[in-house]
Amino acid sequence: MSWQSALACWYLRRQFKPETLKPSINVERARALSAKRVWSPRVPHGWHLRETYGAADAPLLGEWLERVDGGSAGGAEPLVLYCHGGGYYFCSPRTHRSLTFGLATRADARLFSLDYRLAPEHRFPAALDDATAAYRQLLAMGVAPGSIVIAGDSAGGGLALATLVALRDAGEPLPAGAVLFSPWTDLATTGASLRTNDSVDPMFCGASIERAAKVYLGDAAATHPYASPVYADLRGLPPLFILAGSTEVLLDDSRRVADNARAAGVDCECEVWKKLPHVWPMFAPFMPEANRALDRAAAFVRRATSRASAAASAAQASSVTSSV
Repeated sequence: MSWQSALACWYLRRQFKPETLKPSINVERARALSAKRVWSPRVPHGWHLRETYGAADAPLLGEWLERVDGGSAGGAEPLVLYCHGGGYYFCSPRTHRSLTFGLATRADARLFSLDYRLAPEHRFPAALDDATAAYRQLLAMGVAPGSIVIAGDSAGGGLALATLVALRDAGEPLPAGAVLFSPWTDLATTGASLRTNDSVDPMFCGASIERAAKVYLGDAAATHPYASPVYADLRGLPPLFILAGSTEVLLDDSRRVADNARAAGVDCECEVWKKLPHVWPMFAPFMPEANRALDRAAAFVRRATSRASAAASAAQASSVTSSV
């Protein structure tokens, strides 16, 4: 563990975890604190940040990070559709720029960070509806599904996975893959790590997860596969890349999804890194482990989109040959 990681864990244990030990969730306080603590990195050299938060931009509300030179022609360059974390009730694309900027530039990919609706004003399935609508809009704009990787962290990681399941169920063309950072996939809170890692997670206590789930779910069933994709049938999904920390209370939310995906025949890479906090890639570029995690995720984005592009080209060639 680097000294930067140790410092981050120390900070989280003293500044963030005490909030999760409180018996109830104060949504407005959580939003105010996240807005106050946000650190926005400079837009990387050679890239442009384009904010689309107006009503006319729906369903692509959020922000784009794009290369100034416009990138590859024809919409073939990789594109990351990002869903931020925050328990479905706080945070935004702005709070996650350290992660999204690092991922986009390393993958040399356009990135759209979605500003989906938050609970409790907009409970399940509002976030899912927004994510699926955004994906469909990208396809309507001419973006090839095989050039898209959907990604997210924590609640956004669960949302990204649920979006894949919902799109598959609707018969939609699927993206090339998904990157999930410390995903929250079980809102029924049945994972054993909620108890076994309760005292060692520097960010959350296990009991806080159930409280957060209620804010998002309302009266919806916690085991609904679109809310808790650990209960979903994962057959037919594209490749998954999952990162989680060994001391997270949400560790089993990652491990069980990985086991289920592999059992369903899905290509799934799941890496558990030792003694790192929840969604540690957020600490880029300060933390060396965050930078290495983003390198790994970016390599997956390039690999998944290259494979999908090659498969699409082979299918097209086969179709042409068959018609001759």
